[in-house]
Amino acid sequence: MTIIHYNHAAFMLSVANLKQLPADQGIEVAIVGRSNAGKSSILNCLTHNKNLARVSKTPGRTQHINLFALDEHRRLADLPGYGYAKVPDEIKRNWQALLDNYLRSRECLRGLLLVMDIRHPLKDFDQQLLMWCSSCNLPVHILLNKSDKLSKSGIAKTLLDVSDAVNCFQNPVTLQAFSALKNTGIKELREKLNEWYS
Repeated sequence: MTIIHYNHAAFMLSVANLKQLPADQGIEVAIVGRSNAGKSSILNCLTHNKNLARVSKTPGRTQHINLFALDEHRRLADLPGYGYAKVPDEIKRNWQALLDNYLRSRECLRGLLLVMDIRHPLKDFDQQLLMWCSSCNLPVHILLNKSDKLSKSGIAKTLLDVSDAVNCFQNPVTLQAFSALKNTGIKELREKLNEWYS
């Protein structure tokens, strides 16, 4: 099995439209979620680099697609956050169009990491994304982040509820609890990514 050194991840570029993306080859995995779900913290946790993705106290700071190289053939794409940011509607529409076009057109995209706050899973846009991914058979791995905020029984119940809710989709959908704050769930996340990147 290929060994992927996540701690070698390096920022490549930030793009505002699809024409600026690197060649559509190799393997890309995208990470997406509501603006306050903790995507940047998860990226920094995964790569053991607290400065890789900018963590902001103001949700919605990621307004472009930010690409990080793991090696010559593998990349992570941090997609714009949605649903929370206090920005004009026109900018929100532009983000949504960028997200939609990226997911529809990017042939090297192998899977989507969908980040949710474990206390507030499956919001409307999460469900829209899941339905869209199901329609084009794109695998999704759900990260129920901030699991440190719940008890063990609360985590187990939420995992069961979300698992039941995503059973209806045709594409592969997996899920796990995660805590960027406590560094829990990294091994399971890396195993899923290794599967996609191999």
